[in-house]
Amino acid sequence: METSWSAEPGPARPRKSLAVLYFNNLSGSRKDEYFRDGVTDDIIIELSRIRGISVASSSAVRRYPDRSLPAVEIGRRLNVAYVLDGSFHRAKNHLRLAVELVETRTGLALWAERFDREVKDVFAIQKEIAETIARTLSVIISDEEKRAIRKVPTTRVEAYDHYLRGRQHFRRFRRRSIEVAGEEFRKAIEIDPDYAGAYAGLADCCSYLCMFWSSSDETIAEADRASRKAVELDNELAEAHVARGVAISLRRDHAKAELEFREAMRLNPSLFEAYYFFARGYYAQGKLDRAVYWFRRACQARPEDYQAPTLLGSALKGMGLVAESNEAYRSTVELAQRHLEVDPGDTRALYFSAIAYCQLGERRDLALEWADRAPAIDPEEPQVLYNVACVYALQGLFEKAIDCLTRTLAHGELWLEWMRNDPDLEALHDHPRYRALAAQSGSSD
Repeated sequence: METSWSAEPGPARPRKSLAVLYFNNLSGSRKDEYFRDGVTDDIIIELSRIRGISVASSSAVRRYPDRSLPAVEIGRRLNVAYVLDGSFHRAKNHLRLAVELVETRTGLALWAERFDREVKDVFAIQKEIAETIARTLSVIISDEEKRAIRKVPTTRVEAYDHYLRGRQHFRRFRRRSIEVAGEEFRKAIEIDPDYAGAYAGLADCCSYLCMFWSSSDETIAEADRASRKAVELDNELAEAHVARGVAISLRRDHAKAELEFREAMRLNPSLFEAYYFFARGYYAQGKLDRAVYWFRRACQARPEDYQAPTLLGSALKGMGLVAESNEAYRSTVELAQRHLEVDPGDTRALYFSAIAYCQLGERRDLALEWADRAPAIDPEEPQVLYNVACVYALQGLFEKAIDCLTRTLAHGELWLEWMRNDPDLEALHDHPRYRALAAQSGSSD
């Protein structure tokens, strides 16, 4: 076992920490919220490129969608020194943003501005906000960071509109929503064939469909083409390198995928997906010590995420590190519970919490209740079936576990590699039905 992959401390959190709150939508219609959310997310992305500022992720801020709390209180709960608050209004081709930068400790506004521009100027507004905040906080922006912030992703606002719609659908993590997201990204590409971000989004849709629903040679090929094009168009876009790494992983070329993930980390050290999918690749290969290292880095990149701690706990348990594993699972339960308060129908939070309780030997009845509830919400989602199988296996319900695995594998054999190396399924390895499933790829356990 390689000990050099044990976790190391991450970089110290900058004292200048910031949360960009979702702007109040003054447009009078919920149909504009995808644009409001997208603009807010992109400001977060632009600010996250500046290494001297620690920026709360979109998923952390998303826990406060209805703004029922004052901005300063949200900032305190997110443990940041500053919040960017504001309002949003879009009418046809006109965009109005009113923003203010507030110090969480005192509640005083350090900077405020109102932007009345055409929608096509949205990227200039985002750039101006990012650079002004950096100046206000006395943060020096490197030349590389300036180039990244000032780069215009597309000259066609219609393409950007479809791109934002695609991201909104992609975030819902359902098969149909991923398919719709792919359609939106294709529309963006039709309008602007040089839109690297849209190609990266399309590649991710194809890769996710293969990983979590149903794999096909055609979809794998499209993920490969789109991710390759994204990197060719913008070699400095970290998200493009993540998309490329994930697409390459579908062909199990983990060495080449590693190069892409590492380049994404270099370009954007705070990009959660780079660490998370890099770790998943090692986990799927059964290289648990390396998976532990990178899952820990993923947890550092997005402290509010409940998925990475779950897989971290599983990998630690597989290495025999029970105390550390239990610590990770307790983190899963706490973080997933917070998430379920905002989105009670999120099946991932349900089955990851159930797995964590099983591993901790606690709340068996609740774990089984949640395991049963998740497929009732998404009965044919393979990732739901697979993780519910893990719950049943951990509870000793072997036949129910294998029934779920059988239904999972009907969506594609990419699940086999994961299944063979998953410590949560270890109790099934001597079961004849499990061995028959594993034999589909010519493997034996």
